[in-house]
Amino acid sequence: MTRTDSGFTFMEIMVVVVIISILAGIVGVGVLRRPGEARVAAATLQIKNFKSALQLYRMEQNQVPTQQQGLNALCVKPASAPIPDKYPEDGYLDSRKLPKDPWNRDYLYLVPGRSNEAFEVLSYGSDGEPGGTGTAGDISSSDL
Repeated sequence: MTRTDSGFTFMEIMVVVVIISILAGIVGVGVLRRPGEARVAAATLQIKNFKSALQLYRMEQNQVPTQQQGLNALCVKPASAPIPDKYPEDGYLDSRKLPKDPWNRDYLYLVPGRSNEAFEVLSYGSDGEPGGTGTAGDISSSDL
């Protein structure tokens, strides 16, 4: 008699959660009629995606990528120390290329974050400068 384990692995559940989040974001962005607000919503969704991927990375690697490795460590296995032992073949994001924010700028990755959290991912919004309000306001993983 052979016993097989049934059920879902944590990785499978995380992939489903990320896919549902992306689909919800696409629908939500499609409903918005104002392009500025749609960009803020898209940046917020992408930062949530980064945050989930970084949390999964930390669970599997026992640390987040270093400041030097950056968010690119979610797309391709880091070449600089500390190099992960068990890096997934497809990385931690859906793409092998790191996405830019909706204003075509790189997301910022801070280790530790500005409020001493393990990490922070942020976009400075439409103006590309710290601070601001409305569509020019900062969008940070610390606030999500």
